[in-house]
Amino acid sequence: MSSAPRQQILSGEWNAGRLPLRTPADLDALGLDLRLGVAATGLDLAERTVRLADGAAVPYDGLIVATGVRPRRLPGQGAHVLRTLDDALALRGRLGPGRRLAVVGAGFLGAEAAAVARGLGCEVTLLEPAPVPLAHALGEQVGRVLSRAHLEHGVNLRTGVTVTEASEGGVRLADGELVEADEVLVAIGSLPNTEWLAGSGLTVADGLVCDAYCAAGPDVYAAGDVARWHNPLFGTSMRIEHRTNAAEQGMAAARNLLRPEARKPFAPVPYFWSDQYDMKIQAYGYLRGHDGVAVMEGDLDERRFLAAYRTGDRLTGVLTVGMPPKAIRPWRQAIAAGAGSDEPADRLAAPA
Repeated sequence: MSSAPRQQILSGEWNAGRLPLRTPADLDALGLDLRLGVAATGLDLAERTVRLADGAAVPYDGLIVATGVRPRRLPGQGAHVLRTLDDALALRGRLGPGRRLAVVGAGFLGAEAAAVARGLGCEVTLLEPAPVPLAHALGEQVGRVLSRAHLEHGVNLRTGVTVTEASEGGVRLADGELVEADEVLVAIGSLPNTEWLAGSGLTVADGLVCDAYCAAGPDVYAAGDVARWHNPLFGTSMRIEHRTNAAEQGMAAARNLLRPEARKPFAPVPYFWSDQYDMKIQAYGYLRGHDGVAVMEGDLDERRFLAAYRTGDRLTGVLTVGMPPKAIRPWRQAIAAGAGSDEPADRLAAPA
């Protein structure tokens, strides 16, 4: 579930009926052999078959693995996770004025949930092991800006703390402290669903490893959250957990599988967005592992700015907060063109 629908379901703005992308009639019209509720348990490359939990073996000429991810969990009982529609509805039913919510993990998922819960009148404690939330991906300056927004909206943000266990009464920290809460949301990342590929001969390393064409093996491709592929635009392996990437990669993998004579590398400029309070956050590129970040437009204190990210001697990412879409478009184009930068780490040249 992507950012905006997840938040709108949690806040009650949307009902569950707004989420399906296709109706049952639309699916029937495609003439699919659709088997819901049946897990894949194994893959035999030599026999070209997928084994299922019900004992069936499904033959294939071509295979696309799109098994996604599942939430990481903490020891203990009673905690929520937020991955499926049922997860969101279960949490929404427990939120309201005066309710105490502890959110473990101050990444985008945890931050968005904290913002929605505050809007519903909950008392929110946001727990994060890093000194500055999201600094590893966005840089310390930008991380502090987003943190201040939570503090100003009354969130009890506690950084540098490690949660060891969740319970119905709250969460336990590594030092033994119990942070009391009526509800607990665990938002500490995800695990790719690749266990069923054990013994298949395919390479698994934090996802199903693919080449630049999204190919993982002979006539086997992968797409979406489970796929770790080599993005030639950035010259690195990446696994992206954003809706836009899943949609684009699914189409690219299908084209490459069905038309091997016209295969093209999948080399997108990744995109994501996040809504938190009155902040609209948008980003293009690959921000992790950057060497420098510079504010090129606007002002951090006003939470209205554009920040550009440099890795080595090239522009690799851009992030805006509170800026119109037209402000970020030229930067996306510059990233896609592989624009270089000979500026020092604290400055970058704006694209023409």
